[in-house]
Amino acid sequence: MQRRSFLRVIGGSAVGSGMLASGCSQEVPAEAIAAWRGPGELAAGADPRRWVLGWAILAPHSHNLQSWLVDLREPDVITLHCDRTRLLPVTDPFSRQIVMSQGTFIELLDLAARERGLRAAVQLFPDGAFGPEGVDDRPVARIRLVPDTAVARDPLFAQIPRRHTNREAYDLARPVPAEAWQAMADAAAVQGVPFAHTRAGNAGALAMHRRIAADAWKAEMTTPAAMLESFKVLRVGAAEVAQRRDGLTLMDPMVVWMTRLGLFDRSVAPKPDDFATRSQIEDFNTKIATTPGFLWMVTGDNARTTQVAAGRAYARVQLAATAHGLAMQPLQQALQEYPEVARPYRALREALDVRDPQTIQMWARVGYAPPVGPAPRRGVDAHVIKA
Repeated sequence: MQRRSFLRVIGGSAVGSGMLASGCSQEVPAEAIAAWRGPGELAAGADPRRWVLGWAILAPHSHNLQSWLVDLREPDVITLHCDRTRLLPVTDPFSRQIVMSQGTFIELLDLAARERGLRAAVQLFPDGAFGPEGVDDRPVARIRLVPDTAVARDPLFAQIPRRHTNREAYDLARPVPAEAWQAMADAAAVQGVPFAHTRAGNAGALAMHRRIAADAWKAEMTTPAAMLESFKVLRVGAAEVAQRRDGLTLMDPMVVWMTRLGLFDRSVAPKPDDFATRSQIEDFNTKIATTPGFLWMVTGDNARTTQVAAGRAYARVQLAATAHGLAMQPLQQALQEYPEVARPYRALREALDVRDPQTIQMWARVGYAPPVGPAPRRGVDAHVIKA
């Protein structure tokens, strides 16, 4: 085997491992994760909107794209737009996940506002909702912060800096306790989104979920366009991570070295039968087999307002899980709507008895796992529309 080919195979294998563990290396530059310390105390006379935004930008987002743009030119108002330069046209062709990610942002903003005695009056899609084909320049929400002594703080706020997506192996010997499932269900119910989960000891259901997840992951790993979409937002090494502070983080020394030498070509997807692809699939299958529980949220329709509500509900569910010491990883591959994942998409709908116009908005694995570090964040200023 040629040296260049050998390095490409080794690098590809490391890429798979690194993408699965995005954001969890101790070598991630401190400035890239500084936002996770929170915005600090609100100084007298400071704009409370920037304080609440300092917490909202810690929300989960597909591929860590952080597609949030805010207009602060109207006093006391935050007008939220979707950054159309930060979309996933291959794997999220109708921007369902992107709109859900606007919902996660709104939920954390609301939790932060409550901490300051402010009521976040949220008006969704004030100029009309996006059509079903994608997003446009119209605002997602107009949010007015109103002082209100009656507003109640939410204990989930304290979990915001502790919430991280965990893609590692879970502890199969530790089932998710009933009280934790109930806390997650209660959290989703605040947004009116139905919540369900696998029952402890139901080996057949667990095997079914694992099988569909593995099938969907394989489909994505062997679809060149999907892989290239991930490569496009892959940040390799401290310099790239510090500069971009978004996307998928990879700190593996071998791949960093190869990138510097120009040996890791992110413009070419590994072939389906490459060692790199097969190792990624095997690694995922090993980890998914350790999963002791799965959750899902199914809505009665797929309207844009429903997608926002589902995003808000998921943010609350993950914070509730965090409060119980649990790890969580979304499994969006089987929920995506491009042709190559049609089989697992149908299989999951059939397994959960979901029928049109019902929509599975979220599917995730849950369990106990060693903690992981935070993913990079770009900071509040990067999200503010300049006058």
